[in-house]
Amino acid sequence: MASSRPHRTPRTYRLLGPDGVFYTSATPGRLGGHARTRVYGRLDCPVALSLLRRGFEPRHRVFFADEATAIAAGFRPCGACLRERYRAWKAARA
Repeated sequence: MASSRPHRTPRTYRLLGPDGVFYTSATPGRLGGHARTRVYGRLDCPVALSLLRRGFEPRHRVFFADEATAIAAGFRPCGACLRERYRAWKAARA
């Protein structure tokens, strides 16, 4: 007997690559970022979640597979959720 459930297509995710070009992945991104401010952080970042809760539209939001990709794409660490990495990034720029 055949199943009556509709066939599900595999879920895909749109991630930003190290060259700044989007690509499709079967695996969700581990980090999120803001394309205009060029900041990346954890998906549970309190600042990002606060903005989403207050109704800010996430139209400039991007996702990365890992931290190395975010850095290669020209993004800096978030000062709220990645404090130590942000301090190291800031010190390296001084």
